[in-house]
Amino acid sequence: MRVMLVSAGLLLVLAPPLPAQASPPAPAAPFHWGPAPAVFPPGARMAVVSGDPSKEGPFTIRLSMPNGYRIPPHFHPTDEAVEVARGTLLFGMGDTLDVAKTQAMKAGAKGSVAANMHHFVIAKGLTVVIVTAMGPFAMTYVNKP
Repeated sequence: MRVMLVSAGLLLVLAPPLPAQASPPAPAAPFHWGPAPAVFPPGARMAVVSGDPSKEGPFTIRLSMPNGYRIPPHFHPTDEAVEVARGTLLFGMGDTLDVAKTQAMKAGAKGSVAANMHHFVIAKGLTVVIVTAMGPFAMTYVNKP
């Protein structure tokens, strides 16, 4: 009996440790979607991904726009990085919304908009964009709607 206990003890000491089974990572919390702030035309929905757009500092939001949604010519006081996550964003520059002067940004496309650059957008299909900028967020319309 004593020999068996010693043998079992040696096996435990000499055996390589078994790898611990890792728990699967917790799924990312879904975004909390709500109506976009009143500065946007009605119909868009927004989710804050990180930061706080109403305070100083970096933030990232997702903006969901239905087909045909338009944001008239406007500008921001800070640079913006934009990525199209879904759909097609028709992007144009200038003081007049002109569909003929837009460029299509399809899902996966990335771009940037310099501070104070006058621009406008139109959603083609359900379109979701990810916007990263410095807060506080502000948007000024060129021709007040």
